Amino acid sequence: MAVALNRRKLSGPTMTLSKPPIRRKPHRAHACAPILIGTAGWGLPSASQHRFATSAPTGTHLERYSQHLPAVEINSSFYRSHQRVTYERWAAATPSDFRFCVKLPRSVTHSARLKNADPLLQVFLHEVGGLGSRLGCLLVQLPPSLAFELSVVEPFLRSLRCLHGGGGVAVEPRHASWFTPEVDVLLAHWRIARVLADPVLHDAGRAPGGWPGLVYCRLHGSPRVYYSAYDAVLIDELAARLQLATSQASSIWCMFDNTASGAATDNALDLLKALRA
Repeated sequence: MAVALNRRKLSGPTMTLSKPPIRRKPHRAHACAPILIGTAGWGLPSASQHRFATSAPTGTHLERYSQHLPAVEINSSFYRSHQRVTYERWAAATPSDFRFCVKLPRSVTHSARLKNADPLLQVFLHEVGGLGSRLGCLLVQLPPSLAFELSVVEPFLRSLRCLHGGGGVAVEPRHASWFTPEVDVLLAHWRIARVLADPVLHDAGRAPGGWPGLVYCRLHGSPRVYYSAYDAVLIDELAARLQLATSQASSIWCMFDNTASGAATDNALDLLKALRA
């Protein structure tokens, strides 16, 4: 992919897999793939309220948010389940082309650690099914202590694909053992992207990996995670990199998770503005 991050600086060569995905035909990207920009949650910080006042002066935060940004991450699903009717209500509050990414519950990723997780996955997928066509992606964020084990990971990926069909899936590993060409090939085989996350924890994570049809970037804030805002120079460079990726992938997501200080909303809006420019 043409997207690469190195801490606070965008740089690095185009990433390629060491060999084609197992038993898969080469991916063919769509021309002008959509770039879905958003934040973790749809809160509207007071410092950003003026940017919503004219075109979306009333309504719930989600209704106002969705009039300006094309996608959002639901992170609350990591901590607690939501009823299917809740997801249905959220879907109904947004435009038809709006998309949600929903984070898998910690009961799957942190408690079960991907083992024997089918019953938990079935419940979760039934709930998020309430989003209907607005469900764009699932996010699998793994604990830093979870090392890659083929005997655990492959059955989990197989189950997830059987239960979720061809829907978008992005995994955000944090243990160094996940950042190898062999793991990228396995993820690509199951059509699962490896997240490009900032701050970069491991050198091989400077670029996205796994299935090349989906690019998923998560910007947590750097140098202070969850707090630091990204400056205008980086936003412009990121916009250029994402534009390049539209010719290589079918779907591109960029989510800002630096929400603790309220910086995510302005960063997302500024990136969207840079892309449109």
